[in-house]
Amino acid sequence: MAQEETKKATLYVNARLAGSDAPQDILVEDGRFAAFGQGLAESLPAQGYDVANLETVDLNGKLVSSPFCDTHLHLDYVFTARKPGAVNETGTLFEGIQRWSETKSDLTVDEIKERARKAVAMEVHHGVQYIRSHADVTDPNLTSLKALLELKEELKDIVTIQIVSFPQEGMYSYKGGDELVEEGLRMGADCVGGIPHYEACREFGERSMHKVVELAAKYGKLIDVHCDETDDPNSRFVELLSALAYQEGIGEMTTASHTCSLGSADNAYFFHLTKLLKAAKINFACAPTENLYLQGRQDTFPKRRGITRVKELTDAGVNVSLGQDSMQDPWYPLGNGNMMIILDYVLHLAQMMSFPEIDDALKFLTVNGATTMHLGDAYGLEVGRPANFVVIDASSVFDAVYERAGILRSVRNGRTLFTSETRVDSDFALLR
Repeated sequence: MAQEETKKATLYVNARLAGSDAPQDILVEDGRFAAFGQGLAESLPAQGYDVANLETVDLNGKLVSSPFCDTHLHLDYVFTARKPGAVNETGTLFEGIQRWSETKSDLTVDEIKERARKAVAMEVHHGVQYIRSHADVTDPNLTSLKALLELKEELKDIVTIQIVSFPQEGMYSYKGGDELVEEGLRMGADCVGGIPHYEACREFGERSMHKVVELAAKYGKLIDVHCDETDDPNSRFVELLSALAYQEGIGEMTTASHTCSLGSADNAYFFHLTKLLKAAKINFACAPTENLYLQGRQDTFPKRRGITRVKELTDAGVNVSLGQDSMQDPWYPLGNGNMMIILDYVLHLAQMMSFPEIDDALKFLTVNGATTMHLGDAYGLEVGRPANFVVIDASSVFDAVYERAGILRSVRNGRTLFTSETRVDSDFALLR
């Protein structure tokens, strides 16, 4: 075969894929997955590949996974917890919103981008390549949205960022909030946001749900609503959102984030609601660490766990994904972008620790996250799709979850973003 016709590619050997009984090889060509299978090198010459010059990477039996998805984050808020006036003394959701409102006036595009870049780098090092970030648009200057739109474009070769036009102080409780949300969509935000439980009255909350669905249909956008983030069992905006999305035929494009109230609602209501959720096919995004910290603040004992019904929703066939939510902001003083920690928390809090559940747990960070973000054929370990994957320092999903294993390699569109290695030096055999 003529030299100019010889195919160039990268062959990754000895990869352990979830559910596979034996190591597999992965062929990547032109930034896409070209083949999966055992002993691929033997068959490549007949297909026109120059095996002698083929780049080969030995993954040493480590677990290969689709990249992680963080489906709920606030990149404009990160690392603001120590700003003067930003400290949340009560540790409640509503004081967090108040503190943010009182301290956000001095934000600049450059300052937000600088903080957000640090957060993105932390997440990427932990295996994340897909982030959905909310941008507060209850600001006449739309500073946060402008910053994140620029950052999305600048970092697109490293990470996919979806942006929610989010009215942190209310779509109707903040004067002109609905207009600012719509302007955010015109500027390029990917999703319509809302916060009905924070609105001044139930009527405003219900009105905002109608407006969210109206805007999504008008502009062809996804929906992601901060929904029922409260311990109040009678906060039931997720029911209205699901019904409206179902009627509009956009349930699969709709996400209800938090929905903490479902952890307080009784079983009779949840049983009734489940039928609607399944019919609508909406998605849920759970932020277990933050809501564990924020919720139950008015409880003495017993104290509620503060998260939505992850196990019950999953068992019913409803899609649930996870989010870091915060990194050192007025709502949460910790958070480092390690989604394996987030997964660990949700498995404990939702009591999803049977061996089959643990063996299947990475789905919350991968396929479930991709479903929430509506990524479609742009995601997944399948021939023809973009060669995006991570190599985890474990040989099985169980070991990865058990050890909260780190990332050894991250590949995006066939290009290695980074490699890492774990090394322990010791004179003691037991410790090596």
